[in-house]
Order: sequence, then structure tokens, then C-alpha cells
Amino acid sequence: MLANIIFSVVIGGSVGLVGHVRKNGKLVMPRKTKRFLYLGFMEEVLLGAIAALLLALYTAPNSFVEMIIYSLIAGIAGDTILIRLNLVNHDNEK
Repeated sequence: MLANIIFSVVIGGSVGLVGHVRKNGKLVMPRKTKRFLYLGFMEEVLLGAIAALLLALYTAPNSFVEMIIYSLIAGIAGDTILIRLNLVNHDNEK
């Protein structure tokens, strides 16, 4: 079970990293401003990894292939959540 958890976190984080590069065209490094800590690519890696971890714990896949598929889906869902939150924030600013 521990191997499945570690594997799902790695795949979910990788999907988050690929989504970040696809969206921005490059890796945006973390930086600190006077009022805010911007996580850069780490934000999407962490969200993809956490989403994959939660899905792996919730579904308890039976095979290695199921773990890969669930982790990919969770990583993509984490990227979609970030995009959705970004759209909501832009609508509130207007």
C-alpha cells in the first residue's frame, strides 16, 4: 500500500508539473514578495500530488494500471481546479 501511495504522489506531481509548463511555457520559480509568497510551479506540483494521494487512498486501486490511471486523472483534476479558481478570482476583480 505504501508503494501505491508514493507512486500516486509522484505521478500526480509530475502531471501537475507538465500542466504548469504547458500553461506558462516555462517553469516559474517560487519567489517571495513583500506581502505574498508565490509558489510558482510548486503550487501545481503539490496540488496534483495531493489530489492523486487522496484519490488513491479513497479508491484503493487493485492493480498497477488502475493506480496509473487514477493518478493521471487526479493530476489533471488538480490543474483544472487551479484554472477554475483563477477564473473565479478574475471575475471577482472586475
